[in-house]
Amino acid sequence: MIFDNTLFDKLINNDRRSVARSISIVEKNNQDSAELLKQIFPNVGNAYRIGITGPPGAGKSTITNQLTKFFRDMNKTVGIIAVDPTSPFTGGALLGDRVRMSDIGQDKGVFIRSMATRGSLGGLSKKAIDAADVLDAAGYDFIMLETVGVGQSELDIAQAADTTIVVLVPESGDAVQAMKAGLMEIADFFVLNKSDRPGSQQAAAALKTILSMRDHDENSWMPNIIKSVASENKGIPEINDEINRHYEYLKKSNKFIINREKRMKVRIKEIVEEKLSKELWSEGRENSLNLSLEKVITGNYSPYHIAEEILENFKNQL
Repeated sequence: MIFDNTLFDKLINNDRRSVARSISIVEKNNQDSAELLKQIFPNVGNAYRIGITGPPGAGKSTITNQLTKFFRDMNKTVGIIAVDPTSPFTGGALLGDRVRMSDIGQDKGVFIRSMATRGSLGGLSKKAIDAADVLDAAGYDFIMLETVGVGQSELDIAQAADTTIVVLVPESGDAVQAMKAGLMEIADFFVLNKSDRPGSQQAAAALKTILSMRDHDENSWMPNIIKSVASENKGIPEINDEINRHYEYLKKSNKFIINREKRMKVRIKEIVEEKLSKELWSEGRENSLNLSLEKVITGNYSPYHIAEEILENFKNQL
């Protein structure tokens, strides 16, 4: 086994090389990965996790960069997981975000890791959540998860972060299109970046109109819209204030623990499903499926018939 107590001791003492090595183990998604994650879990749960998402070009990396500097001025440590689209050539991350954050990459209180989506439609690699556990165990105060652009399945980030920020720009499109993209459900608050551009007032007004139609009462959380020009470091203190306001709301309403419990339930189900899928699709069953395909194509057997046979065979061998 690759993971040992020496690595564990170094990891929880925030040895950077051990942190990097541990994330590499996690990415392999094998038994060593599972053992590592089980061993570090008692040390997980202290970091506050912030998700930053939005369409390409909205300035997510710039906001992450400036917000990290703000946290560092408060003497807080920051772990950043920048989830890039998978390279079609290497299968790895394109590393664009890491290049854009080079000015904070030398700070010993900041750890940046780029990870590939690896086909995850929601924009967040499943292993990114495990990597966040590694950074959490290493003692980082904040963990920032920056994801690839918004899509219909962009709920992954909401299942990984305590506070989710959706970054938009005045050109992001009308509010109806934003609503179609599921942003209303994802965002704990919006950042309208590049708000010095024409159309920012109209974009903010359109978002407010959509938000006002949302079902809510005096006890529910209502997302705010924060204007920023991140490239000029404008609006960053206000973003921090809104993160704090959301944190206080979660604590006061007891939703901080409730939300984490919900996310953990989803995560456990995903782990179980992944393990079952690996066990189910053994080489023998894969061959059996291939042999049955002709029967399906000729119309003699239904896909449901074949599926039931495979499941029955699986259950009989348990």
